[in-house]
Amino acid sequence: QVQLVESGGGLVQPGGSLRLSCAASGSIISIYTMGWYRQAPGKQRELVAVIKSGSRPNYADSVKGRFTISRDNAKKTIYLQMNSLKPEDTAVYYCNFMDYWGQGTQVTVSS
Repeated sequence: QVQLVESGGGLVQPGGSLRLSCAASGSIISIYTMGWYRQAPGKQRELVAVIKSGSRPNYADSVKGRFTISRDNAKKTIYLQMNSLKPEDTAVYYCNFMDYWGQGTQVTVSS
């Protein structure tokens, strides 16, 4: 069994920054591939960024240059640094590892 716990969401003004964290625990040997997804009201869940050991991260076009995904293998944790946030980034952000999902953390970008 695997547990994913996200943290770091909140309310931020346009142009602001937030850093999300996702800590994995349970029956995990290593976090080979993990990713961040988001789901806005009335929309489908979409990939934001994915990080895989030994490869460069991949990003959705809408966040390239603004978001950075990183990992700490020792802590089995991934991060999403979000800069220059826009109102359209408002969504529930989910952490993913294989078939497992976190509970989600709300990010709201509004003035």
